[in-house]
Amino acid sequence: MPPVSVLDAAPNSAYTVGVRALCEFTAKQGDLDLRFTPSPTAQEGIEGHAQVVARRPASYQYEVALHGKNQDLLVKGRADGYWPERAQVEEIKTYRGDFDRIPDNHRALHLAQAKVYGHLLCQKLGVDELRVAVIYFNVDTKLERIVANTHSAAELREFFEAQCALFLAWAHQEMRHRQSRDAALAEMVFPYPQFRVGQRELAEAMYKASARACCLLAQAPTGIGKTLASIFPMLKACKEHQLDKLFFLAAKTSGRQLALDALSHLQQTMHQEAPAIDDSSTTTAKVRVIELVAKSKACEHPDKACHGESCPLAQGFYDRLASARAAALQVDQLDQRRMREVALRFDVCPYYLSMEMSKWADVVVGDYNYYFDLNAMLYGQTIVNEHKVAVLVDEAHNLVSRARSMYSAELSYASFKAMRKTAPAQLKKALERLARQWRQLQKSQDDDYLVHSELPEKFIIALGNACVDIADFFNQEPTAVLPELQSFYLDALLLSKLCESFGEHSLFDVHVKRGESTLCVRNIVPAPFLKHRFAASHCTALFSATLSPWNYYSDLLGMPDNTAWIDVPSPFKAEQLSVRVVDQVSTRYQDRSASLPAICQVMAQQWQQQPGNYLAFFSSFDYMEQARERFTTEHPDITVWTQTRHMDESDRKQFINNFTEHSQGIAFAVLGGAFGEGIDLPGKRLIGAFIATLGLPQLNPINEHIRQHMQTMFGAGYDYTYLYPGLQKVVQAAGRVIRTTEDQGVIYLMDDRFNQAQVRALLPTWWRVER
Repeated sequence: MPPVSVLDAAPNSAYTVGVRALCEFTAKQGDLDLRFTPSPTAQEGIEGHAQVVARRPASYQYEVALHGKNQDLLVKGRADGYWPERAQVEEIKTYRGDFDRIPDNHRALHLAQAKVYGHLLCQKLGVDELRVAVIYFNVDTKLERIVANTHSAAELREFFEAQCALFLAWAHQEMRHRQSRDAALAEMVFPYPQFRVGQRELAEAMYKASARACCLLAQAPTGIGKTLASIFPMLKACKEHQLDKLFFLAAKTSGRQLALDALSHLQQTMHQEAPAIDDSSTTTAKVRVIELVAKSKACEHPDKACHGESCPLAQGFYDRLASARAAALQVDQLDQRRMREVALRFDVCPYYLSMEMSKWADVVVGDYNYYFDLNAMLYGQTIVNEHKVAVLVDEAHNLVSRARSMYSAELSYASFKAMRKTAPAQLKKALERLARQWRQLQKSQDDDYLVHSELPEKFIIALGNACVDIADFFNQEPTAVLPELQSFYLDALLLSKLCESFGEHSLFDVHVKRGESTLCVRNIVPAPFLKHRFAASHCTALFSATLSPWNYYSDLLGMPDNTAWIDVPSPFKAEQLSVRVVDQVSTRYQDRSASLPAICQVMAQQWQQQPGNYLAFFSSFDYMEQARERFTTEHPDITVWTQTRHMDESDRKQFINNFTEHSQGIAFAVLGGAFGEGIDLPGKRLIGAFIATLGLPQLNPINEHIRQHMQTMFGAGYDYTYLYPGLQKVVQAAGRVIRTTEDQGVIYLMDDRFNQAQVRALLPTWWRVER
C-alpha cells in the first residue's frame, strides 16, 4: 500500500495529512465492530490490486499522486487508479466472503476516500465532473463489485471542504503542539547534576547514530542507567533531526516501567508554562507519552466480543471517540492506569483508545511485537504515514529469541482432531482432505523428529484450501461462536503465510509424540524479516549489557551494513566484585547429581562467611529443586525462597520483595527466567550470586539442526547455537549483583568449563576471575 499520510509542521505553516488519515478521522462513526470475519492478508491485498489493474487498458493510470490545499491543510495521497476513457477515479478494496457483510461504516470510509481523491483529481485535470468508483475485489472468486456515481467538481469540492473543516481544528492544534514540543525539547536538560560514568558515552553514541541516520548496537554495563541515557539523546534528536516519533520497545513490564519513569523525570525538566491557547482540546503535555499493553491486560469485558451488540464499550465507540481523544490529550503520561481512567469516563474501550492515541503520541512505550511482529501496528503506522521515527530496543539480547518466535508457527494434530468434533458440517470435506494429507505426512517419516528438506506441497495445498473454506464459513456466519475453529484457522493462516516466505532462515519439522504429530515452521534467522523494520526507521538503537560478539546479533537480526557499534566501558572496578570459578564441579546433564554436594557446600560456606542475600541460578527447575532439597536438608538454619513454575506478576513481586536491606537468605532460581535479568537489587539487597550452569541450550534434535544451519550459513554452528546464547544468560544473571559504584559482591561460576579460554573471552573485561 502506498504511503498516504505525513504529519509535520511545514515551513509554510501548512499541516500535511494523508487522504486515508483524514478520512479515518472524519468519516468513521458508530460501533467498534471486530467480529471475526476473515479478511485478505496484506499480500493478498497487494495481489488483488495488481489483478484489477491488469484488467484495465494500457491507458489506465495507477498510483496517481495527488495533493490539494484547504486553508492551512495540505492533503496528499495516491489514488489507486484513474481510467481516462471513463473519466473514472478508482479506490480498490479487497475482501473475501459475502459482499453484503462489509459493515456500513467501512463502506462509508471507502467512499469518503474515493470522493476526496475525486476532488483532488478534478483539480489536477481541470474537469467539471468525474465518476467516483469503489472497486470491491473478491480475492477468492476474482470478481469485481463496483459502487460508482458521477459527481460534479463542485459537489466533490464541497465534500472535500467539509472533511477538511472537521479536521482543521485538530490540525491547528497538532501544529501548535509540534512547535511547543520542539521548543520544550530544546530547553530540556539532563534531570541529574551529572551523568554517571558511561552514561555520557552511551548518550553521545545514540545522538550520533540519529545524526548519521544509521542503526546502533550499544553494549553498556548493567547499572549505569542505560534507559535514561538512551531516551534523553533521542528526544533531543526529535527536535534537531525532525523526528516525528520515538518508539521505546521493551521485552518485559519492568523495562516499560523504567522508560515511563525516565520520561516522567525528563518531562519535569521542560519549560512548565504552556502557551496561551484557547482551544480546550489542546494537550498540556509538552511531550505526549503513551504506554501500550496487551489486549488481555487492557480488556474490561474479557467475556464479551468486540462489537456493539456484545460489549458496551464497543457500542457507539466512534461516536464518543472525539471526546475521549480530547480528554486523553490533557494527560501528561498515558500509562495503562491513566488510559483506563480516561476510557471509562467516556465509556470507550481502553485498548482501542490506546491504539487511536498512539497515532498522535510523540513517544510510544510498548513491547517488541508492536514494531517487529509480522503484523506490527507501529511499523504499519510508520510506513503508511511516512513517519520519521527512532526506535530504541531495550535489553536487545532478547530480540533474537523473541523474533524467532514471532516468525514461527506450529499446528498440533491433537488440537486439530479435537476441533473437528465440533466443526460445522460444511467444512467436513476440506478438513478430511487436510487430515488425510497430515496422516500421510506423518507416515512418511521413520523417526519421532524429522526436518523436511522441502515443504510438503500436497499438505500445504490442503491447508490453504481448508483456510479458504473456514474463511467462507465465518463470512457467512460472523456471529458463530466456535473458538477452537477460530484458533485453528488463525494458526493455520500464520503457518501458511510463513510457508510463502520459507527459505534457509527457517526449518519445517514434524515432531511425533505418543502417536500425535506437531508441525512447525521454525524460524532460526529472523534477519530477512527484521531488515525491513530497520530500513523503515530513521535510526534503530539496540542496547544491552550483553551484545557480544556483535556479529552474532548483526547476522541473526539483519542489521544494516552501516550499523555503528559501541562497547561502553564499565564504571565498576574489579575490586568491587570477587569472581570465583569452582572448577571441581561439572554441571553437564550426566554429572548433575554428583555436582550437588560440592555446590551446596560452596553456597553454605560463603553464606556463613558473609551472611546476606544471594541468588543461586540453575539450568532447569528439576536441577534447581534437587539442589534446594539437598541444601535445606543439610542447612535448615539458612533461609531460602524459591522460584516456582508458572509464577504470576504478584508472585514475582513477592519473590523480589524478600530481598531487603536487612534480610538474609538464598533465593533459588532458573537461569534465563524472570529473575536472571531486569531486576534491580542494589546495596545489601543482593551481595552475591551462585551460577551453577553455563546456560547452554539443551542438546536435542531441534538445536542440533539449528547448529548445522548456523554452521552452513555463518561458519559458527556451536557458538551461534549454544555458546553465545548460554554465556549471555550467565553475564545477565551476574549483572544483578553490582548495580552501583558503591556495591560490593561475589559471584561463583560453578563449572570446570568456566576456565576455558573461549568461555572466559565472553565474560566482562572488568571482571578479575579467580580460581
